[in-house]
Amino acid sequence: MVRGVMTRFMAAAGALVTAVVVTVGLAPVAAHAGPKANAITISGKGMADLKIVAADRPEIFQLLVSEVSWLANATPQTAAPKSRKLGARYTLTILVNDKPHQVYELYPLASGGPRAHRPAKQPSGKKTDGWFYGRLTMSESMRFSGVPLKAKADVVNGGIGGGIGQNLSAEEIDPVESLHAYFDEVRRLFLLNGAVLVVVLFGLAGVAFLIRRRV
Repeated sequence: MVRGVMTRFMAAAGALVTAVVVTVGLAPVAAHAGPKANAITISGKGMADLKIVAADRPEIFQLLVSEVSWLANATPQTAAPKSRKLGARYTLTILVNDKPHQVYELYPLASGGPRAHRPAKQPSGKKTDGWFYGRLTMSESMRFSGVPLKAKADVVNGGIGGGIGQNLSAEEIDPVESLHAYFDEVRRLFLLNGAVLVVVLFGLAGVAFLIRRRV
């Protein structure tokens, strides 16, 4: 009887551990839910400052939000590129109740594909300084909002951290840097899941010991 109770208990415990590990592993891709923004401003060299109000231009506003909303809590994807390869810089600021909340530096014309920079100093509180691969739609989204950029008819939809870009030459890709970033992400994921698994197993071992003593 005791063996049957323990068997059922350990089977349930195994299911619990699996659920916890899967949940933690998927946590980084969860969408960031922050305060509701009401406007976005864009500034850059050679252009007048733009302000896109959500109530006035909802489609354009959402288009721009989709380009940067994932950056708030994302883990940096790449090292800082060389400045000569970045091209024009545009500063995009998300406003909440007309007050700056998040600031990002966007480089839609960067060599090898769009890049985005999250400065450590943020109006809403200090963040980790980080560089990211931007979505391939960044240039067109900014152009639709009024930024003076040339149209890109061959742009395809890019997901979060949309990537590496199009028509790249071999010199524009750093395979070592990309591999290091990939392995860093894998290592973090395994360490996090391993720590959670150890804690859960120790807890289950304690509970099993108490049950065995009482039985």
